Amino acid sequence: MTKIINSFSTILDKYDFFILDQWGVMHDGHKGYKHAINAVNTLIIENKKLVIISNSSKRKISSINRLKDLGFNKNNFIEIMTSGEMIWQELFNYSSKYGSNLKNCFHIYDSSKEDGKDFRIGLEKFDFVLNVKEADFILACTPFENTKPLDYITILNDALDRNLIMFCANPDFVSVENNNDKDIFCMGTIADLYEHMGGKVVILGKPNTAIYIESFKKIDQLELSRIVAVGDSLDHDILGASNFGIDSILISNGIHKALFENNLEIGLKKHRKCKEMEL
Repeated sequence: MTKIINSFSTILDKYDFFILDQWGVMHDGHKGYKHAINAVNTLIIENKKLVIISNSSKRKISSINRLKDLGFNKNNFIEIMTSGEMIWQELFNYSSKYGSNLKNCFHIYDSSKEDGKDFRIGLEKFDFVLNVKEADFILACTPFENTKPLDYITILNDALDRNLIMFCANPDFVSVENNNDKDIFCMGTIADLYEHMGGKVVILGKPNTAIYIESFKKIDQLELSRIVAVGDSLDHDILGASNFGIDSILISNGIHKALFENNLEIGLKKHRKCKEMEL
């Protein structure tokens, strides 16, 4: 049953754990939303356990270190996990299940960002090549600077010819950018394109249940009925929660805000109609 709520206060008694997405829910990439900071403080006062599960391509430690600058206290969260961390760990603990000849990596990342290459730290067993035709696999973190999805067709065709596996560190399709009326595409869009072309893609972030299992592995006697996930993506936050078997809350002013721009009730009816059509 899907319903509209205006405040966490109406559901506080129902849940012990709150899973929070980052971008678009807690902050805009530059600063924390005031209402989100207040909500986190309220949840802590109510003795709720908070977990951050993000499809960020960054390592876990990077997300932890940024929380203070965004206006949040890292000690308020019992776990912080990113899809980037999941992929990094998968490559760091590389096993033969992906084949025995993965050595040369074609790394897709935005070189204009100062931390673009930081993801490689600890992955020195791989050689990073500049041409996909020399690669054994692809590591997809963030789009190259000033590119559009169609710009990747040639790269993906070459990758397909070589039967390359793509490890996608950020499965999100789009993200809300500060001071920009348009959403920006993420690596999930390129990974989805490659998969539809016939390529093999490894995704361990939302909506894959692996990231939820990893985030709660230290919790004994976990009751899924007492967990709720909060996010702004139907394709990742809401579907991921459903895959994990927990309830979810969709932020109506996130990447799907156009669905709810006229009226929340109308937007909810549109959403229900879409779900019925999928069934």
